[in-house]
Amino acid sequence: MVWFIEGTCFLPTFLVIWSSSTFIVSYVVAVLRRDVDVLVPYISDTGAEPPESCIFGLMTTITAFAGAATMFARYKYVEKINDMIRKFAPRLNAAALWVGGISCLGMCFVATFQVKRTSVLTQWVHDIAAMCFFVFGVAYIILQSVISYKTLPYGSSVPVCHFRTAIATVSVLAAFPSILSADKFSVPVQQEYLLHMVSAVSEWIVTFSFVFFFFTYIREFKVTIGPYGYRQPFRIPSFSCPSVQRYLLKLQQIN
Repeated sequence: MVWFIEGTCFLPTFLVIWSSSTFIVSYVVAVLRRDVDVLVPYISDTGAEPPESCIFGLMTTITAFAGAATMFARYKYVEKINDMIRKFAPRLNAAALWVGGISCLGMCFVATFQVKRTSVLTQWVHDIAAMCFFVFGVAYIILQSVISYKTLPYGSSVPVCHFRTAIATVSVLAAFPSILSADKFSVPVQQEYLLHMVSAVSEWIVTFSFVFFFFTYIREFKVTIGPYGYRQPFRIPSFSCPSVQRYLLKLQQIN
């Protein structure tokens, strides 16, 4: 069987490829048309003018729905694991799903209400939606990092948990300057460019932190969880623990 259709790993695979393409394609088109500077523009500015605004709106909307589908699949995956191990309250998993859903909704609004310098209302809606996308997106990967540790050794491996924690830490550190430096109205003109660079770089870092975080789902989503437990098409490092192997052997005997 082809690796990317095993289990549900096609969801994060598609999300990672499509979301990366969304931001890169919009940036390339905007640069070629000289609508933005080559050096670190805001992501929203790369989709402010047609035809890149059409590309940005369509691809970002698809990315939001793909993200929501992946988050829901992750929710059901963790729910099945927690039903067997009972190591944390189900509310934590549900909270991560709701937080992630709000982030995806914010992304939909960002795609729909694109940056328009002549419309104050559209700009306000866009900014609020972008803030929801970033803040709730960072909260989602923090919650999922916590859940990853709580599902050990049945979910991800320890190195993957550490990697997710590192991504969450980077996104948190980048989110604050991205939000705080975006307000350029209360600073002198000579400082605007510096604040723009700090905010734009932080924005790109947070965005691709989300992409790399979902990338860590791919191998994990290869495992199919049915009513009788795990069915693994390939060996997964997190199942190398002897106690876990004995548990899986018992499940196979039951089946």
